[in-house]
Amino acid sequence: MLNILFLEPFYGGSHRDFTDGLIRHSRHHYTLQTLPDRFWKWRMRGAALHFSRAVTDWEEYDLILMSDLMSASDLKALVGLPLPPMVVYFHESQLSYPLPPGERMDYQFGFTDITSGLVADHLIFNSRFHFDSFFAELPRFIRRMPEHRPGWAADEIRAKSSVIYPGTELATLADAGLEDPAPDEPPLILWNHRWEFDKDPETFFRVLGRLDDGGYRFNLALLGENFQAVPKPFIAARERYGKRILVDGFRESREEYLSWLKRSDIVVSCAIQENFGLSVVEAVAAGAYPLLPNRLSYPELVPEQLHADHLYRDEEELSLKLAHLLDQPRKPAAALKAAYMKHDWAGRVTEYDEFFEEAASGAHERWV
Repeated sequence: MLNILFLEPFYGGSHRDFTDGLIRHSRHHYTLQTLPDRFWKWRMRGAALHFSRAVTDWEEYDLILMSDLMSASDLKALVGLPLPPMVVYFHESQLSYPLPPGERMDYQFGFTDITSGLVADHLIFNSRFHFDSFFAELPRFIRRMPEHRPGWAADEIRAKSSVIYPGTELATLADAGLEDPAPDEPPLILWNHRWEFDKDPETFFRVLGRLDDGGYRFNLALLGENFQAVPKPFIAARERYGKRILVDGFRESREEYLSWLKRSDIVVSCAIQENFGLSVVEAVAAGAYPLLPNRLSYPELVPEQLHADHLYRDEEELSLKLAHLLDQPRKPAAALKAAYMKHDWAGRVTEYDEFFEEAASGAHERWV
């Protein structure tokens, strides 16, 4: 059994779900050091300063695991001691993350990704899409430099990078559930993503408005986290749909959250940024029928023979597919649910345990 130090500078949301699930199911022992999930830009700039003093017994660990919202290179320089093998887990990357409207890229965050990748012993990306998009953008980012471009950095980072899907708690779905809705209730459409621009709620509600104008009946479950003021599309939705919104906002209780997933008939994503998509995995495992954009990580998570059923190319096709489902509701195929249930931590954790054992021993090979 390994003794692993886990540094998580943004302990909330999907970062927290991943951290808690891994520690709960792993056969290794973890010492967890965290910072709250706020001020992500300051975490990238300064979290290493905090952890360099918060941890004093570096030599006691077989492996250091950290997420990407901090500088591994700063940490290594600040500690100034020989460190155990370091693994950086990339939930997201600043090289490929879309910018909010009106915001310009802070190049330093891209360089933090690069220097973290160079000093780490191993990198893990949470999907093949994320891996590919990172290494597609990395050379373009380096070419922005006016001179002395480190073109060698991409190959060096790629050589120690792997892909392992994250796990989530799916087994508990069997114990969750509200009473079945009445037979005459319209289908329940689920939104269980963050209430932010990169999940594109504008398109979601625009499509719903078009179908509502066409006389289609549906109710809404609006779940997911919101860290700032309620976005305008959600305010407008409250005014338009009123009591047809059966649940509105983040649920602190996971049991309540899962019960709404089990009650939902359809889950829709309009995301313009998604490196994996745990919210959709959970919804499908609970029995919701997914409609997902034919981009990002979604095509690799849906079996190819089911792409035509669940992936859409544009807003028009989403409208048509959703209208058809509202007319003829159905559950996802057994093959899709089986593919998604593979992401339960009970099975997924073995990949992580074995990866960390190889990394700690120095015998690791890339997992891609």
